[in-house]
Amino acid sequence: MGKGSLIILSGPSGVGKGTVRQKLEDLGGVSFYYSVSMTTRSPRPGEVDGRDYFFVTREEFEKRVKDGKFLEWAEFVGNCYGTPKDVVDSYREKGIDVLLEIETNGAEQVMAKCPDAVSIFIVPPSFEALESRIRGRSTEDEATIQRRLGKARSELEKASQYKYVVLNDSVERAAKEIADIISASHR
Repeated sequence: MGKGSLIILSGPSGVGKGTVRQKLEDLGGVSFYYSVSMTTRSPRPGEVDGRDYFFVTREEFEKRVKDGKFLEWAEFVGNCYGTPKDVVDSYREKGIDVLLEIETNGAEQVMAKCPDAVSIFIVPPSFEALESRIRGRSTEDEATIQRRLGKARSELEKASQYKYVVLNDSVERAAKEIADIISASHR
């Protein structure tokens, strides 16, 4: 049995990475382990520890960084996010594909360490649509929204660094396109 593929699903904050990933899981046809990231931010309404993120203190997170326990990590609008390296390696060694849903800084780190990764960048239909999605969450103050929008502008410029760019004009269409990309990576 060969090593599982590493699939990077990235794009700017608010582009719908999580929604597209959930639709991809619902569609079936492709099988993967969704790598749950670790974060220092507080859970949003409905998020569950261990399913959506592993929620930890900043002290715990910083110790893991110091001990080299992340495949990638980044600080974003005051919170830290990271991918536990041991979990990813364990699944890939068993021949299971691993999907990372991560921001662009983390994706750059992973692509540098794992050049064989299947890197997919999701783009919004327009910047206005992206802003509407970010504001629609109603979970952040205006200053945080403005930081996210500024970061999203610079993140959109990184699309050319990825092997694939997928337009999220329809969640179902985008998920089907990503499923096709994952299937093709095994040929």
